Amino acid sequence: MARPLIGVSTYWVDSARWGGWELPAALLPAGYPLLVRRSGGLAALLPPDDPAHAADAVARLDGLVISGGPDVEPVRYGAEPDPRTDPPASERDAWELALVEAALAAGVPLLGICRGMQLLNVALGGTLVQHIDGHRGPAGGVFGGHTVKPVPGTRYADAVPEAMEVPTYHHQAVDALGRGLLVGAHAEDGTPEAVELPGDHFVLGVQWHPEMDEDERVMRALIRAAA
Repeated sequence: MARPLIGVSTYWVDSARWGGWELPAALLPAGYPLLVRRSGGLAALLPPDDPAHAADAVARLDGLVISGGPDVEPVRYGAEPDPRTDPPASERDAWELALVEAALAAGVPLLGICRGMQLLNVALGGTLVQHIDGHRGPAGGVFGGHTVKPVPGTRYADAVPEAMEVPTYHHQAVDALGRGLLVGAHAEDGTPEAVELPGDHFVLGVQWHPEMDEDERVMRALIRAAA
């Protein structure tokens, strides 16, 4: 049986170095495609493009992953920027929101990771808290960790029924839930750590970084839906 084709959003950087080269690049940490591969899928990388092409891209996929990255621009959910919010990544926001909307419209299985979960919430009319403490590592570029507790009866709990320690790196979080979304897991401080849409179509967001962990169950749930 052919492996499901899973699109993973990537991003532009002005300069990346490899070998003797230093050039602009489309970038994605290797953990994402490696997790897709380990979980039984075939990864296709999706750099930012014209949002008008998002539906065409999604139509060729069996599943979609929106990856982690910088903060969502607050104007997307009607807020003024907090001084601690990242500079805007407007091109990426527009492309990934269009991908999310296309996947929702087409019923293509969707997994949002960290920023991807926040974008899913914003795409459905929700809002974000622009700063919380205790969910990043001890320094920039270092993951933290905390326990996530599933909500019984949710899609997330079906995939991961027990509380578990997860790798985390975020300072923003879901505030008002988007249309139809349910919380599938919480951190011990009550922060929503997974959100999902009930129903037949697989739509799940997780606030942590499963690509930095050995646990494949979240990605395997997406792959099963995509297959």
